This record gives sequence, structure tokens and C-alpha cells, in this order.
Amino acid sequence: MPHQRQPARPSAPVRRRGPGPRRWGRWAAGALSFAVLATSCGGWAVLNGVGSSLGRVDAIGGGRDRPADDGASTFLVVGTDERAGIPESTLKDVLHAGGESCHCTDTMMIVQLSADRGRATVVSVPRDSYVDIPAHRDPATGKQVAAAKGKINAAYGMGGAPLAVRTVEQNTGLRIDHYVEVNFLAFVSTVDALGGVEVCTPKPLKDDYAGLDLPAGTSRLDGAGALRYVRARHVDGSSDLGRMHRQQKFLAQLLHRASAGDTLLDPARLTGVLDTVLSSVKVDKGLGNAELLEFASRLKDLSASDADFATVPLAEVDHQVAGWGSTVLWDEKGAAALFEAVRAGRPLTGAAAAAPSAAPSTVPSAAPVAGTIPPVEVRVQVLNGAGVQGLGFRVDAELRRAGFATTGLPSNAPGGGTSATRTVIRYDPRWDESVKTLAAALPDAELEAVPGLGATFQVVAGSEYRGPADGGGSPGPSAPVAPVAAAATAGPPAKAAATAVAGAESGSEISCPS
Repeated sequence: MPHQRQPARPSAPVRRRGPGPRRWGRWAAGALSFAVLATSCGGWAVLNGVGSSLGRVDAIGGGRDRPADDGASTFLVVGTDERAGIPESTLKDVLHAGGESCHCTDTMMIVQLSADRGRATVVSVPRDSYVDIPAHRDPATGKQVAAAKGKINAAYGMGGAPLAVRTVEQNTGLRIDHYVEVNFLAFVSTVDALGGVEVCTPKPLKDDYAGLDLPAGTSRLDGAGALRYVRARHVDGSSDLGRMHRQQKFLAQLLHRASAGDTLLDPARLTGVLDTVLSSVKVDKGLGNAELLEFASRLKDLSASDADFATVPLAEVDHQVAGWGSTVLWDEKGAAALFEAVRAGRPLTGAAAAAPSAAPSTVPSAAPVAGTIPPVEVRVQVLNGAGVQGLGFRVDAELRRAGFATTGLPSNAPGGGTSATRTVIRYDPRWDESVKTLAAALPDAELEAVPGLGATFQVVAGSEYRGPADGGGSPGPSAPVAPVAAAATAGPPAKAAATAVAGAESGSEISCPS
């Protein structure tokens, strides 16, 4: 087997592309079709004409306890379960969204443009996150409600958009500058106005509850199909975590679709798309036309590699709480490190977050490293091959603590994963040097070469799985591995970022191949 030539960016899958770098640049500008508006008088007229149809909500409050202004532009984007105006037959038969509206946020993302205008970051927040909800006034009774813990998606129902914003600010330390609210109708209408969006999946996706039935490969979805894709929770054992990852992939594709073709160059089509989008969403009162143009000017030159996607790191995915049921708990150190990186405008992926020189001081070596590639540069997807409840999340957490760049989104192995005993490491032979690092951490695992798998290794955990080896080389399920996030605090801020972004992906990694 030829010796591997390590790619410049080993965490990014190798894809065949045409000459020159593939860019869905102007990505977010394309999403709302604002880039062209920022560069023409005609654009201002178009925006001014449809901007009046925007729904407004008083979402951003004052107060001395708000996080300091860090110079970045940070948006809280929420998807609500609001179904007003949608016929019951459409909800049930087309959108597969039966039942009653929960008057809560079904999806929550933090979208930030860094202060230097050079990066965009999208952080998904699990809707069942068990967090502190600030004291507030009940809008129905007018009575003051004391601060308490609860699910983050319930804050919207308890105090509307203002409480949702305050809850996110208090628990993340990020200052929210603007608020965008999208409901079912807005989502479906936007996708249809763009002519549909392509999504790609390496394996079939089926969820009878959501009405999702996608074959492996690339499929073009209309608005209703897209809603089923982003809302499905029973595709595999990853539930909400897998759903959030699909939402991130869909967002990358939506932005790519919006900026492709002649949408931005055709005034009539541009006006139609804008009218559909802007008339179906609600934004904070401070997001006026001038702010939209400023937003566009800060986005139009971004490329795929400048956009990072991440999910808040979790410590427990089924934390039972009386009155709340099943909740998820954040990994406090990992979450704090992630939000600090976002606040500082540091990239979550790329050279700055995977520099070999940073590895010695930021990545605790949990195993003898036989290869020359540090764990922080080895990207791993965990699959539960034994059917043991919680095994996938345990393996993902242990490998992350050992310094590996896990996806943070374990799932069941194909076929249900109920019979595997021995753990298997599946790898692309082109990454023969990186696999040595992973194999050294899991010496009991069997190696399986899978040509074309790409730069992300797969660890299929069997029932006899044993955790990463300790410094002496003896493997065991309770190997004393120092938490990566804790170790990061000892190093300089730039190096700490390398351990704060396990599972983060760039837009170019999660969008479909050209």
C-alpha cells in the first residue's frame, strides 16, 4: 500500500471538482437574495418595495445583564411549530405535521458574522436543552415568573421572542443582535419559490412518522418534501441530533441554490423570491432596510470554506426531569469553549483549528500514536453496531476526550446494529497514515479498508468495545483520559480553538458534490 500523502486539509473529504476552487460564495447573500441589492439603486427599490411586508416583533430587549457587544453580527434564527393558515388536510397528508402546535421553537440556530467580516458560523442548539430560563413576566397573566430551569424551546411559549432571545444570551454568553422567525408556511414557500433544493444522502432515509422516503444519492425536494426532510426524527437512533445535522446540510444546499443560476440577475424573479421570503417571516424591529443592506455587504464575499457549522456539545442525551420528561444536558466545558471560539471570531474548522503545531499543547494523548498524524486531525463518525443503548454516544464522547475530531452525531450502523461483537474501524486507504493514529487508540478494533470512503473514518462499535488505551498502552473502558476542553484552557486562545470544535464542519464539507 503506497504511503499516504496527507492532504493540506485532512478533515475535508476529497471530491472531484472542475478547475479552480468550487464556491457557492455569496452563500448567505444568495439565501435572502440580498447581495445584488447591496450593489445597485434598483436593488434598493426592490428591497424597499417588499421590506414593508416583513412581520415585526419586539424581540431584542435592553438590560445591564446582556452580554457585551463583541462587534459581530449575531442572529437567532428560530423555526416555530406555528400552523395558522394551513389547512388541516395539508398538514396531515402533505406536510405530515399532525397534532397540535406546541407554541414553541422547533428549531433554533445561532448565525454569526464575525467582526472582521471574514467568517460565518452556524451553531445548532438542541431544542430539548435543559437550561436556565430567566425571570420574566407571564404574557397571559401579567404575573412575574421566577427564574428556573427548563427546556430551551419552551422559553418562546413562556415569554415569546424576547424570552427566547434572553434565554439564549444567558446560556451562551453571546449577544444576539437580530431575531428571525420562520414558520412552516415560510419554509415551504421559500423552497418552492427557489424551484426546489437538492439534497444528497449516502444511504436511504425513511421515516414513516414524517413521511420521508428518500433513496440513496441526490434528490430534488419541493417545499413539502424539504420540510419532511428537516423535521424527520425517526430516521435512525440519532433522533434530534441527526435532524439538526440534516438541517445544517439543507441550509448549505438552500444557500447554494439561492445563489445559483439567474435568480440574482433577474429582477422579476428576484422580486418574487424576496416577496415570498420576506412576507412569510418575522424579524426584530431593529432589522430595517439599511441593516439588511449592511448584512448583505458583509456576506457577499464569503466562500464555502468561510462558513462553519457546529452543534452544541452534549454530555447526556436522555436526562429525565420531573415535569419536563427527557432532556439533553450540554457538555459544560465543551459548550463554553465552543461559544468562546464563536465570540472571539475564531474559525471552527480549517487550518487554524487543526494546525499540527497546536496538537502537543492542546490534545492530550490518550494512546500511543503509531502514526504521524495527531488525533485532532483525524475525523471520526461513530456507528453503534451492537444495539446497546447509548453505546454510540459513549464511544463518541470517549474518542472526543482522547482528542479525535468526532462528528458528535453517532447513529446506528446499517442493518439495525444488533449483532456486532468486535469493533471495526472503516477507513479509506488514501488515509493510511491517519488510520494508524486511530488504530493505536483502539488496539482491539479490526481494520476494514473501504476505498472511496473519504477522510472521515467510521468506528463501528461492537458489544466488546473497549475505550481508548491509556498512556501505558493497556486498553480499557475506563481509561483515564483528561477532558480535551479542560486541557485547552492551559494553552493560548488560538490553540484552544482546536479542541473546542469537535464535530464542526465547513459548508463545503456538508454540501452536495458538484
